[in-house]
Amino acid sequence: MKKIGVLFGMENSFPGALVEHINARHIDGLHAEFVETGAVRLDLAPRYAVILDRISHDIPFYRAFLKHAALNGTVVVNNPFWWSADDKFFNYSLAAKIGVAVPPTVILPHKKHPEGTTDRSMRNLEYPLNWDAVFSYVGEHGFMKPIDGGGWRDVHHIHNRDEFFRAYDQSRDLCMMFQKAVNFEEYFRCYVVGQKKVRIMPYDPRRPHAERYVHDAPSYSKKLLKRVEQDALKLCRALGYDLNTVEFAVENGVPYAIDFMNPAPDADLHSVGQANFDWVVKEVADMLIAKARTAPRLPELRAAAFLGAAPAPGKKRAAPARRKPAAKKTAVMAAVEEAQPS
Repeated sequence: MKKIGVLFGMENSFPGALVEHINARHIDGLHAEFVETGAVRLDLAPRYAVILDRISHDIPFYRAFLKHAALNGTVVVNNPFWWSADDKFFNYSLAAKIGVAVPPTVILPHKKHPEGTTDRSMRNLEYPLNWDAVFSYVGEHGFMKPIDGGGWRDVHHIHNRDEFFRAYDQSRDLCMMFQKAVNFEEYFRCYVVGQKKVRIMPYDPRRPHAERYVHDAPSYSKKLLKRVEQDALKLCRALGYDLNTVEFAVENGVPYAIDFMNPAPDADLHSVGQANFDWVVKEVADMLIAKARTAPRLPELRAAAFLGAAPAPGKKRAAPARRKPAAKKTAVMAAVEEAQPS
């Protein structure tokens, strides 16, 4: 019996619905359950064919457990090795390299020296910093946020230099980024599952957290939705994430990728709404079942493999599949139109 395990923390609606959905299909030789583990022995492989990780970013013990599981053939979504190495500034750098629009962004030196370091540890750092160059590139209206944060923790909306330096003074020893604000007309949060399926969800980050998913959205141009879909897939395929959300802020018709390091994205019924919730439960279930059927599988432990780059030496890249003609209306467009008034 192959087992699909769901590793999670405080969330309630999604893990249970996912396990129930998989088991309701009554697939021979396959069972889903919540992961249970105690102290992890080096000489014993975990009993799961696939594990969906929803919490290891907050629990180092779970992250180590998942790496051990992956080395023993468990398929972990998302890859715990790459997730450990990734950061938001690298995300923006990669996006720019592959042709996805991103706002001007800089990383800033720690305001307070990291623990165990002194002025002598920072001797390669320019001093004083050329703040005029920073503001010339980014502007004064922007967002300051941690390089590896989430959940809007330590995020500051900046309107001028005084606000910038007040926020910077409060950043402690965090490594922060400063990013140009996008004066958006539209904003989308996109589920991307299995690097194949995309659901574009109208979203408004200016609203209270529980009201940000827009269920009475206006109509959008098909050209814009197609580019959002393609850019979301391009980013997740490049990063190797099998479950992610990608956020786009649209200014003057250009979708700027704002946030796309969300390997355990919000999937709570009460925030995303019933239609989005049902979609993500089904699509994630399909992906996990497909991965369980081909498990066990050992990961390729090289950064190039995590990033969807060149194959290992001696391996040939498969010939690209011939593209099918595009349908008049993609599935993702239909999904967005479901949320729009008739």
